[in-house]
Amino acid sequence: MAQQAYMTETDDGGSGLEPRGNRLRRLFDRLLGGRRGDPRIWRRGILVAACAVLLAVIMVLHSHIPNAVGNLGSLTETFLPWLGLLVPVLLVLALVRRSATALIAVLLPSVVWLNLFGGQLSDKTAAGGDLTVATHNVNADNPDPAGTARDVAASGADVLALEELTEEAVPTYEKALASTYRYHSVQGTVGVWSKYPLTGVRGVDLDMGWTRAMRATVTAPAGQVAVYVAHLPSVRVKMEAGFTARQRDRSADFLGEAIAREPLRNVVLLGDLNGTMNDRALNAVTAQMRSTQGAAGNGFGFSWPASFPMARIDQIMVKGLKPESSWTLPRTGSDHLPIAARVRVTTGG
Repeated sequence: MAQQAYMTETDDGGSGLEPRGNRLRRLFDRLLGGRRGDPRIWRRGILVAACAVLLAVIMVLHSHIPNAVGNLGSLTETFLPWLGLLVPVLLVLALVRRSATALIAVLLPSVVWLNLFGGQLSDKTAAGGDLTVATHNVNADNPDPAGTARDVAASGADVLALEELTEEAVPTYEKALASTYRYHSVQGTVGVWSKYPLTGVRGVDLDMGWTRAMRATVTAPAGQVAVYVAHLPSVRVKMEAGFTARQRDRSADFLGEAIAREPLRNVVLLGDLNGTMNDRALNAVTAQMRSTQGAAGNGFGFSWPASFPMARIDQIMVKGLKPESSWTLPRTGSDHLPIAARVRVTTGG
């Protein structure tokens, strides 16, 4: 009985088993809505195919998209992973158009996206590490700074960085975090809280006229770690000017120079950089440091906006230190999500 289900009439009126290859070809033809040998399945959907090729080219050559007009290159790189959402749209259009050409073309952006971001889909977290760090842009308009402080302290971080601190809110954060962190320092609008002693504390010049970055040495049980906390200038998307990021880009260069001069082997950067690891404007920083999320995270780790995260503009980057795990923390009263990472202090050459 099972065999009869696969019987088909042969050319000479007999019956026999239909080869599997024939069944697959018939399925492909049926999917495209045409009959075998119909040349229209190759002529249809040329526009869909062209869009698929263009999408693949944009993703491959994103670093060559010029920033001269509205910082279009940086804007594209900020939301680069989301271009992958266009692939299923193109796939559906290819099927609707019943176009073999378009179906094959859609493979191009699919392969490119997987090559760029496929690694982010796997869980790279590992056990171990001897220092937990966290960072959070608390938002100057946070309606519950005390609650936010308690939430991030509950993460178990040994070192906590906070950005966008207002003069009025600093005492609230200091009081709420005092029982967890014995040592802390606030420089301008950024601060660091630590369970271990802090030395060498100073502001870091971002060429802004006020302090939005700092540096400190944390003497942890496993060794000394240079901790940088930074909040780079905000960027805006304006109809008349595009992606405005000139001050952010200049400050990133200043920050990169400061980190390059750091004499300690183990360095961690915590903060809101208002840019992603893909943004070429942050090369002065990203070229010399690793993202803990990229190296030891699970997923993209988007941190902004908190209501529907679309980009990871808050960063934990390391040099010398070995990332073991990286994750986002639950939402607080801020418009950013806090992020955390577990790292291993390295020694030797």
